[in-house]
Amino acid sequence: MRTFLETARLVLCPVADADAPDLLALDNDPAVMRYINGGRPTSPEDIRDRTLPRLLHDHPCTGTRGFWTAREKGTGAFLGWFELRPLDDHDAAVAELGYRLNRAAWGRGYATEGARALVDKGFTDLGIQRVTANTMAVNAGSRRVMEKTGLTFLRAYTEDWPEAIEGSEHGEVEYVLTREAWERDRQGAR
Repeated sequence: MRTFLETARLVLCPVADADAPDLLALDNDPAVMRYINGGRPTSPEDIRDRTLPRLLHDHPCTGTRGFWTAREKGTGAFLGWFELRPLDDHDAAVAELGYRLNRAAWGRGYATEGARALVDKGFTDLGIQRVTANTMAVNAGSRRVMEKTGLTFLRAYTEDWPEAIEGSEHGEVEYVLTREAWERDRQGAR
């Protein structure tokens, strides 16, 4: 599969059907899925019928898939995936940032490195005007990545989930970064 983006340590490629075994292993780690589904196991059928169709979807307004596998540049080891997908298939103005990395990648700066690179690409090449990201309020690790990526806290909110998981009683949070704020930050860094 062709490379979409490279960083100092990561290679991001569009998700492909061949990634199913890596995606299954990722989604079957209870710690990885703690804030997604409470750590419940995922079946191969779920990957085939639900996960892959979502991750393989092409977005006409950006000409991208919206989801990319992350592999370590030196070894090719699967680390997880990143998301920067438009909320509307026909309008690139607002895109959602997301990431899911295996435990071996945690605490090594990969999430921030990949997220920053995608945000930069979104604002420079994909026509994105606003990036949004959401997580459970208690997911301190993910919130820290959002902040390190340049997103700022927008709001706390609650949703009615079909199956509550531990911590969901504290609600969700949304972070945001506009193109204008991103440009100001880049100019200030010079």
